[in-house]
Amino acid sequence: MSGWETNGHTGPSLIHEEPSHQAMERTSPQPIQLVLLLLLSSLLFFLSLGSMGLTDRDEGRNAEAGREMFASGDLITPTFNGELRVAKPVFVYWLMTLSYHLFGVNEFAARAPSALFGVALIVMHYLFLTRLRGPTVGLFGALMLLLNIEMLALGRMAITDSVLIFFTTLSLYGFWLGLHEPGRGRHWIWAFYAGMALATLTKGPVGFAVPLITALLYLAATRQWLTFWKRGAPLSGTLLFLMLAGPWYAAMFMVHGDAYSSQAKVHTVGRFLAPMEGHGGGWWFYFPVLLLGFYPWSAFLPAGFYRAYQSWRESRLAGGHRHESPESEEPLGSGNELEWFAGLWIVGVFIFFTLSSTRLPHYIGPLFPACALLAALYWAQGLKDPSTKGLRGSIHFMMGIGYLLAIGFASLPSLYHKFSGKMTKEFPLAAQFDLGIGPYVGATIVVVAMGLIGYFGLNDNKRGIAFGVAGGALASVFLVAILTVIPGFNRYAIAPPQELAYAAGLNLHPTDQLIAFGSTRPSIAFYARRTVTFIPAGEIDRLRTALSKEGRTMILLPEYFQDTLPREAAEFQPLLKRYGYVLLGNQQIVTMPPGADVGSPPPAQTLGH
Repeated sequence: MSGWETNGHTGPSLIHEEPSHQAMERTSPQPIQLVLLLLLSSLLFFLSLGSMGLTDRDEGRNAEAGREMFASGDLITPTFNGELRVAKPVFVYWLMTLSYHLFGVNEFAARAPSALFGVALIVMHYLFLTRLRGPTVGLFGALMLLLNIEMLALGRMAITDSVLIFFTTLSLYGFWLGLHEPGRGRHWIWAFYAGMALATLTKGPVGFAVPLITALLYLAATRQWLTFWKRGAPLSGTLLFLMLAGPWYAAMFMVHGDAYSSQAKVHTVGRFLAPMEGHGGGWWFYFPVLLLGFYPWSAFLPAGFYRAYQSWRESRLAGGHRHESPESEEPLGSGNELEWFAGLWIVGVFIFFTLSSTRLPHYIGPLFPACALLAALYWAQGLKDPSTKGLRGSIHFMMGIGYLLAIGFASLPSLYHKFSGKMTKEFPLAAQFDLGIGPYVGATIVVVAMGLIGYFGLNDNKRGIAFGVAGGALASVFLVAILTVIPGFNRYAIAPPQELAYAAGLNLHPTDQLIAFGSTRPSIAFYARRTVTFIPAGEIDRLRTALSKEGRTMILLPEYFQDTLPREAAEFQPLLKRYGYVLLGNQQIVTMPPGADVGSPPPAQTLGH
């Protein structure tokens, strides 16, 4: 990508000119752009992917459930810590099992499926948008979808969302192409049903809710119900969905009966109706999530959405909706329907998750491809027509948020030291951790980038350069965080109990007992490679009962909880210590993990390989 050429009369003109609607049916991707996207997305998703310990609670639970499936060979029933786990369906655990076979049981293998599907999503998004609007718009859209904090984070975590987003996006792209592509292109509609089925196997009902809500809104807004009935194969498509998604659910019900159905109801309907595990929030919760999670491109969403709405409204007033026949040869992506489609996708998914009582930042991930689509179409229009309404305001909005973020980055070290004392329950030595220069470097990058974005973005003849500056700044700040801040945070806050759990697992036989007291992180089971007795700090009677069992026992706990142990633990001696955590045992350690020391702990190392 050599840049964007300009002229002195009409503003920037793209290297790859937008194809006319008549030439839009078979626009081919540019090989160099595909290579660029593959290299950049692979770098950002896979760099140091296994260097940080698993975060709790979702990563720890998912990775351990996948490990237990890998160890048992039972590909039907997911378990965590030896107990039935139905919070998520099975597909991600299948992927993790395969990954463990290829790479061994470690952090990289647990996260590799998310990273791989993250790369695949970027490529699919590029191919779809290129097919409809040309390679330059395709590149804009793919880079916007890649270069935002939420998608980068989801693609680097051992959770279901990266895989879910890929399949819900595949489903909706199949819906669009199946509805609009001339001739035999109608067969793309099968991807609509297959994508929904695999998304449902990945994260349950939300897997079909996201595509269905979007599709129904679009059909209602454009009045294409008859077209969908003729081209969408709703009956045979539903059968395909049931054939792909149904067998596993049926097997779980037959094997586990009410034990499965009752728990599954809690984690689906129950999660929607009432906050789970304290994950609530007001109706406004997802507005800042979308603004910051999709930054810097979120600055284009208000104007882009307004432009799409105005286009739809004008078309509606003019009676201009298309009612193409199944054999229509009307070109792909003609008119503004693609913008309407993206806008309805955003609105439908946003409202759906806002109505849910349980709210977490990553839940709205399935609408990010639509955001990238709408923002890219708006930005490309702005480059062709400098008078595009709202363009300069969007640039100012991006700069304003950027400067606020820079202030936030620069303030992080002092804020961290001020509040670190409140983190000691989870991270005993939190006050001894220093964020280093990373936040200041990030703040500097953002300040410089905002100045350049203002200089180029507000200049009609140089506006295209602002896109590269914004994307480059986001990628740079992300890399700074990975390379400077996260290693120290991992050393002091994440790895210590995991390393002690690994040491315990090396020494305990299957009939022995490992107790996690006070700090009940699910990842402890993953690193110990065994069943763990998790006991919260206040449940001393449960601890006494566990300690009454004969045989070898180890207790993993934060050091400051030692004084709260009952007299039954008096015979337990410290075996290993690690940054505020201690491993106690009623027998000495036999197998010592590399670098272990009872006294002052050495630098943390990645374990589990």
